[in-house]
Amino acid sequence: MALDTYRRKRDFEKTPEPKGADGKAAAGNSFVVQKHDARRLHYDFRLEMDGVLKSWAVTRGPSLVPSEKRLAVHVEDHPLDYGDFEGTIPKGEYGGGTVIVWDRGTWMPEGDAEKGLKKGHLEFTLEGEKLSGRWHLVRMAKRPREKRDNWLLIKGDDEQARSEDDPDILEERPESVKTGREVADVAGEEPGWSSRTGKIDKAPQKAAPAVRGTKKARMPDFVAPQLATLKPHAPAGKGWIHEIKFDGYRLQARIEKGKVTLLTRSGLDWTAKFGKDVPKALGALPVEQAILDGELVVEGSGGASDFSALQADLSAGRADRFVYYAFDLLYLDGRDLRGAALVDRKAALAKLIEGAPDTLRYSDHFEEDGEMVLRHACRLSLEGVVSKRASGKYASGRGRDWVKSKCSDRQEMVVGGFMPSTTSKQAIGSLVLGVYDDGKLRHVGRVGTGFSREVAQDLYARLSALERKTSPFADKLDAVARRGVRFVKPQLVAEVEFRDWTADGRLRHAAFRGLREDKPAGEVVREDEGVATRKASTSKVKLTHPDRVYWKDAGVTKEGLASYYAQVWRLMAPHVVSRPLALVRCPQGTAKQCFFQKHGWKGMSGEILTRRDPQGDGEDDTLIAVDSLDGLVGLVQGASLEIHTWQASLDELERPDQLVIDLDPGDGVAWSTVIDAALEVRERLEAAKLTAFVKTTGGKGLHVVAPLKPAVGWDGVKDFARQLADSMEADAPDSFIAKATKAERKGRIFVDYLRNGRGATAIAPYSTRARQGATVAMPLGWDDLGPEIGPGYFTVDNAMARLDNLAADPWGDFRKAAAPLKVKKS
Repeated sequence: MALDTYRRKRDFEKTPEPKGADGKAAAGNSFVVQKHDARRLHYDFRLEMDGVLKSWAVTRGPSLVPSEKRLAVHVEDHPLDYGDFEGTIPKGEYGGGTVIVWDRGTWMPEGDAEKGLKKGHLEFTLEGEKLSGRWHLVRMAKRPREKRDNWLLIKGDDEQARSEDDPDILEERPESVKTGREVADVAGEEPGWSSRTGKIDKAPQKAAPAVRGTKKARMPDFVAPQLATLKPHAPAGKGWIHEIKFDGYRLQARIEKGKVTLLTRSGLDWTAKFGKDVPKALGALPVEQAILDGELVVEGSGGASDFSALQADLSAGRADRFVYYAFDLLYLDGRDLRGAALVDRKAALAKLIEGAPDTLRYSDHFEEDGEMVLRHACRLSLEGVVSKRASGKYASGRGRDWVKSKCSDRQEMVVGGFMPSTTSKQAIGSLVLGVYDDGKLRHVGRVGTGFSREVAQDLYARLSALERKTSPFADKLDAVARRGVRFVKPQLVAEVEFRDWTADGRLRHAAFRGLREDKPAGEVVREDEGVATRKASTSKVKLTHPDRVYWKDAGVTKEGLASYYAQVWRLMAPHVVSRPLALVRCPQGTAKQCFFQKHGWKGMSGEILTRRDPQGDGEDDTLIAVDSLDGLVGLVQGASLEIHTWQASLDELERPDQLVIDLDPGDGVAWSTVIDAALEVRERLEAAKLTAFVKTTGGKGLHVVAPLKPAVGWDGVKDFARQLADSMEADAPDSFIAKATKAERKGRIFVDYLRNGRGATAIAPYSTRARQGATVAMPLGWDDLGPEIGPGYFTVDNAMARLDNLAADPWGDFRKAAAPLKVKKS
C-alpha cells in the first residue's frame, strides 16, 4: 500500500496527524507546502498524484530565483487529508514539531507526470497563493545505498520568477495561508493540539514499543548473531522481506546510558577500531539501554559498500568514512524484543534512529518478489540479498528464516602460505589458500590480485611472523603448487571472490577482498550452494611479473587484469576483434607515467596483430589489432590499460561500421542531464533509421553508438555526426556545445562527433580505464540508465557480478542491428 511507510512511522494514538483513508481517491491536482519546524526548520513540498501526496522535504524552502537550486529530499507518500493539517506533532514522535500550511493551490504537469517522476525530471506549473508559474523537480545522482533520495526544486525562468535582489518570498510571507498564524503562534499551543481537530488527549508514555512478543527482562550479555543460510536463489512468495547484503563487518551495538560497545559476531570488543563518529551517533540515541544488530561499512566511489575500502581505511587509520547500517533491534529499555516479529522490530528500530547523523542509517527492505530484488542488486553489481521471514523471531545461529543469495561466488578462505612479490621487497605476491573439511585443511589454490601495495606489505609482515617449515595442508601439493611457497600457520582468514570451482576443487579467477579477523580459521569450510557462474576463456600467453600492481588504489595486478579480460572476452570480442586499436600504456601502473600508443613497439607479444595502413605516413604505418584472447592478454602483458578502437574493421578500413556520439559533461552538469542528452541522441538516431546503443565510459560521460552497414566513407559518417551535434547545440545552446573549446563547456555537454574521423578512436566496450578505481566502460540497456549507475560506477572488481547475472547481453544484437547511413547530399 502507498501509505504503509507513512503509517509505520507514526503512532496515531499520540500524533494528531491524519491516518489517511484506504481505497482509490478521485483524481485531483492539489499541491501544498507545509512549513515544518521540527529538529530543523524545513518546508514539505507535496503534489497530489495517484490518490496520495508525493512529498519532498525542501531543506531551505522554495526560492523564486531560478539560479537558486534548493535541495529536496524525497520522503514517504502522505495521505491527501494531510494537506489540511496544521498543528503540533508531540516531541519524541516522528517529525515532532510545529506544522503550518504555508501555501496551497493546484498544479499541472508538463507532459506525463508518471514518466517524468520515473525519469527523474518533473516539470510543472503551480497556481498557489504564494508560488506560481513554471517549476522543476530534478533527481540527483544517488549512491545505491544512500539513505536519502535527493532532488532539486528549481523555479522556472518566467514572469513569476524573481532576481537575487528581490525580496525572499520566505521572509516576505512567513504566515499560514489557512489561518494567518506563524510557526511561533502554533508552537505555543499545547502538544497534541491541532487547528483542524482541536485538543487531542495525550496518550500515556510507554516504556517500550507496543509490540507483541516482547517481554520485560534485564539487558542480556552478548547475543550470538542470527546467521543466514546460503542459497542460489532468493525465496519467492509472501511472508519474506529482502535487504541488500552489506559488504563490511557485522557488529552488535550495545548502548548502556550513553556508553557504546561494538562487538564482532564472535563477541570481540572492536569499539576502538572504528573511530568516534559511529559510537557517538549510537550513544546519542534517545534510549537508556539497547542492543542493535547491523553492519559497519565503507562505501566506495560508486556508493556501494566495499570491503576492500573498509580494510584500506582500517590499515591507514582513517575513520571518516565509516557508516553503521542497523537492520535489527534486539533489546530496548527494559524489554527483550527477540520474540517479536521481525517487521515489528524493524519498525521500532526505524523510529529509534530517525533523524540520527548520516553515520548511523536504517537498513530498509523490499517486499517485492525476492528474485526481482536479487536481479536488481546484481544489475548494480552489489554483493547480493539477505531474505528474512517477516514474522520471524530473532534466533541465534544459522537457520532457515534468514537466507542469503549472492551475485558472485565469495567466501572466507584460510591462508596456508604465500608467494613473495617479484616486483616489490617485503610484500606478498599471492596467497595460498585452503578450507577445512572434517577438521583437515584442504588446498584450494591461490589468489594473486586485489592487494594494494600497503596491504601486500602488511600481509608480508604478518605472515612472515607465522612462517613454518612444513605445509599445513592435509593433501599433498604437487611440485608446481609448492614451488616458491613459504608456508605459514593457518591462522589468518581471507575473504576471496572467485568465478567458480574447477573439477579438482581449485579456485578459478580469484581476487582478494580483505582479511576477516572476526572469524576463526577453524570455522572456514567450503560453501557448496553458490550462484551459477559461467566458464571463462583461457589464454596461453605467459605473463611476466603477474603480481605487478597496475592500479595501486584498487589493488588490481597484471594477473588480475588478464583474469578480468578472460571473463569478459565472450562479450567483448565482437567489439574489438580485427579492428585497428589505440592504447594507453602504463608500464609502471597508473601511479606512474602513461602514454598513448597507436603503432607496434619493440618486444610486444607475437599474439598482437599488425597491419600496414595504406594511408600511413611511411614513418610508422603499422596498425595494431587482436583476433583472439591471446592477443588481448598480449596487450595486458604490454601494460595496455585502455583499449580504444577505430569505427571500422581491418576488412573495411575506409568504410566505418559504427558511429559514436560521446557526451562529455562540463563542470556543473548533473548526471540526470547527461542521461536526458543520451535519450535525445537516441531519438535523433532513430529518426535517421539507426538503432542506438549506450555505454558508460568509465570516465565522465556516456557513449551512444549506432551500428552501420559499411557503405559510406569516413567523411560522410563524420559529417552526419557533426550535423547531429550542431543541431543539438542549435536547439538548446544553453545545454549543448558542438565545439571542442573547453573554456565554453561549463554547465554544458560537449556533443563530441570527432571520434568518427579516420584514425580517431573511442574506448572499447568492457575496456578498463587508467583511472582511479580501475573503472571499465560498460554496455547498458536503455532501461539501465538511472541515477544509481554513474559514469564510473563499474570497475574490474564489480563488473562480473553484473555480467554473470544478466538475462541477456544488452549489446547482443549490436551487429544484427546495422543499418545503412543515409547521407544528405549538399
